[in-house]
Amino acid sequence: MKHSEWREQYFEKVAASSEEGAAAVRFVKEKQVRVGLKRARKSVGAFWVWGRAFYLNKAHYTEESALINPRAWTLFVHETRHLQQGAATAISVYGELDAWQVEFRLLKKLTGHTLKPELEELLSLPLSFNRPVLKRARQLMMRHAGFWYGAWILPLYPIHKEILYWFTRKQFD
Repeated sequence: MKHSEWREQYFEKVAASSEEGAAAVRFVKEKQVRVGLKRARKSVGAFWVWGRAFYLNKAHYTEESALINPRAWTLFVHETRHLQQGAATAISVYGELDAWQVEFRLLKKLTGHTLKPELEELLSLPLSFNRPVLKRARQLMMRHAGFWYGAWILPLYPIHKEILYWFTRKQFD
């Protein structure tokens, strides 16, 4: 199958999965985001890159499996959320918490399954700039995805807010 044919089938599956999926596909098409499969470290399900592109990890997905696996559809929504956030937010624990919550709420909705305890707790956290909440989110992400996921290296806030916090020690609302 040609890549363009697969991509259109993948878009159709994601869009048909949910309202969130349909909105993500619209965004990707409007912004002409490249979508594909590339190998990455095992702790990553999918990843975005500079220049409006994101990829499912070939270590976990094939073109065929991405068309039938709800997790591949929710990762599409997760990575699209990062592109919507912009790089400064996406590369922060706050941005990851937002994207993880969107992804795993949708996965629960699509599968009807209870998630692992750390993911259920992550879904219960408020999306806020509260530093203890963001530190807990980081711990839960690392428990679920492991050290090499890299959450430990991310600033809690988007970098411009993180720098301001370190100078002023004022938390954001």
